[in-house]
Amino acid sequence: MISTLVYGEQGTLIKDIKVEGLQRIAPGTVFNYLPIKVGDRLTENSAQNGIRTLYKTGFFSDIQLKRDAGVLIVVVRERPSINSITITGSSDISEEDLKAGLKNVGLAEGRVFNRSLLEKIENELKRQYFSRGRYSVKVETTVTPLERNRVSIIIDVKEGLVAKIREIGIVGNKAFDEDDIVDEMSLSEPGYFTFLTRNDQYSREKLVGDQEAIKNLYRNNGYVEFNIESTQVSISPDKESIYITLNLLEGKKYKVTGYKIAGKETVPHSELDKLIQIKAGDVYSRKKVNDSVKAITDYLGRKGYAFANVNPIPDLNKDNGEVTFTFFVDPGKRVYVRRINFFGNAVTKDEVLRREMRQLEGAWFSTDYVNRSRVRLQRLGFFDSVNIETPQVTGTSDQIDVNVTVVERPTGNLLFGVGYSDLDGPLVNGSITESNLFGTGKELRASFNNSSSTKYVNLRYVNPYYTQSGILRGFNIFAREVDAARANTAPYVLSSAGAGTFFRFPISEKRSLRAGLSVEKNSITVGEGDSGAQVAQDFVETYGESNIILKSTLGWSYDSLNSAIFPVSGTLQRITIEVSVPGSELEYYKANYIFGQYIPIIGNITFRMKGELDYGDGYGGTEALPFYKNYFAGGSNTVRGYRSRYMGPRDENTDQPIGGSSRILGNLELFFPLPGADPENKAMRLSLFADAGMVYGPEEKIDTTIIRYSAGMALTWFSPIGPLSLSYGVPLNDEPDDKTEKFQFTIGVPLR
Repeated sequence: MISTLVYGEQGTLIKDIKVEGLQRIAPGTVFNYLPIKVGDRLTENSAQNGIRTLYKTGFFSDIQLKRDAGVLIVVVRERPSINSITITGSSDISEEDLKAGLKNVGLAEGRVFNRSLLEKIENELKRQYFSRGRYSVKVETTVTPLERNRVSIIIDVKEGLVAKIREIGIVGNKAFDEDDIVDEMSLSEPGYFTFLTRNDQYSREKLVGDQEAIKNLYRNNGYVEFNIESTQVSISPDKESIYITLNLLEGKKYKVTGYKIAGKETVPHSELDKLIQIKAGDVYSRKKVNDSVKAITDYLGRKGYAFANVNPIPDLNKDNGEVTFTFFVDPGKRVYVRRINFFGNAVTKDEVLRREMRQLEGAWFSTDYVNRSRVRLQRLGFFDSVNIETPQVTGTSDQIDVNVTVVERPTGNLLFGVGYSDLDGPLVNGSITESNLFGTGKELRASFNNSSSTKYVNLRYVNPYYTQSGILRGFNIFAREVDAARANTAPYVLSSAGAGTFFRFPISEKRSLRAGLSVEKNSITVGEGDSGAQVAQDFVETYGESNIILKSTLGWSYDSLNSAIFPVSGTLQRITIEVSVPGSELEYYKANYIFGQYIPIIGNITFRMKGELDYGDGYGGTEALPFYKNYFAGGSNTVRGYRSRYMGPRDENTDQPIGGSSRILGNLELFFPLPGADPENKAMRLSLFADAGMVYGPEEKIDTTIIRYSAGMALTWFSPIGPLSLSYGVPLNDEPDDKTEKFQFTIGVPLR
């Protein structure tokens, strides 16, 4: 309010301004907000405007303007500041999360307190608890004044119980049973596992999705006119029980009598006709119609028509329950790529990204090429994310730019760690790696591994684009010592050292050939009599303690996996043949075939089928596959539930496993997110598995009747301390001589 003043026609000239009543706020803050300055003339309008402006800052609860001669005196009363906020009674939501929500509405320690915020406080806290299904929550706020114009705020929360969905009712259904309809919904009544999934807690967003799922159920089975007329959600007086009722209007079931394609025939309609999935006589299915639209749009996108529009128009014969579709196709203009731009690659050179691009500048735009480019960039491992946008070039209707934005991750690592493997026991490992050397995409790696059974040192260099056509070339040098007794196999010590070079030749987008040549020296130390493995003693007696081998490797692979880590779709096939060059001190060959397929089921649920066949033998002057090249089975990497390496032939002296020259492995696995965890968490997943496998000796024929089987559950996790795998496998047909191990885990080594 303004004291009684006479302003005069021209107002009063202000010679000075003073502020009274300030405690914490600096006078300069008031002068900064006050629209009246020294030298201005104070009028009734300017005085009222000044008071309004200062009130808007929220700093003051009372403001007065007074005048002493030519001095304007601003008298203020500051609002109290918040000294502390204490929240009691909260267990479902942490105090930190609650305070973060309060901060969003302007309530935080150190800020100015405004009593009008109390209602906002209560509403914000209730909103957070409502989102967790606690509709009976009560919030009481106590404000206590303190010295120096401060207040403390105590918020007492009575959380109440989580409201459960007690009943889901369906009204108007005739075509499908109520149970079948409810099965389509993610929301459910309380059950055995809802304490993990929380599907018995009401969520408006989930209900919207469930209504769409019910519409899909009907409209994919002929009910074109199906609609959900109304949805009632009611809560009990104690706010702990929720009842949902859906009222359905099913309508008539329709059959498709035919379809036609209309619109500009830029692309022959005969080509588009192959992509339409609905046929005369079929029951109407919205999914098939939508899939047809997508197939046509994708096809036109591959042909350069980036802005194609496909509109399916139904023509209903309600009397006969028949529907005919007309697909109006407007391809638009064929679009060309003017320029490809890269953003965010501060370290990685443009040429490294550009050589992975399958979409080229000056060429027709292709959705397939753009999507494949994104996958190839992601598989480099240099980036946390890859985002591709295709904005239209301003002023044109047939040109776009392709803008690739990447977020780089550190590609140089100095690692040192400890771990445990059911295969090798405790281990110490370390590495110096630069997988994007100087931003060129080349890899340089030096690593060591020191476990109770294996000591290993390796130096590796890889140039993925040794030639512009994409031929990969690499080199490696290694030294290894294996104490087989510590690895749960027949006792001997193998010392190896070698070097080699290898190449990969791309023959198509997803197929490649591999070839390598290396030399290695192997030395065997074995005890005498019963203290050493008989198989090792026999080998040393025949071929000596030390051998030098020159070997070549040939391989073919097909890889359409969508990710190198935790893929969810695609197929992997790999054939590898390792042959020692004729004339080597040992002459042998090994052949390996791997097949794996990932099938997305729904959401983040993926099914995998995997099989592996291995076979090796000697030739020329070598009677059999050298025993230290044998295959093993059992353990977390092959057949879970059985002890590592314990399947197959045993040594005559020690009765310890010695492996075999042939092997069969199989795996069926269903991967799904950890219940209750963030569904977007890509670093952790559970699985249900069934494993099978067996190893056979050189004189043994492949006998499928002795294959061992197991089933169980596994957890895989890229944890902060390194990759981790936990499994609980139950052997299904173990024999008395088998060594079983139901619980197995691996830390600090690559996941299965």
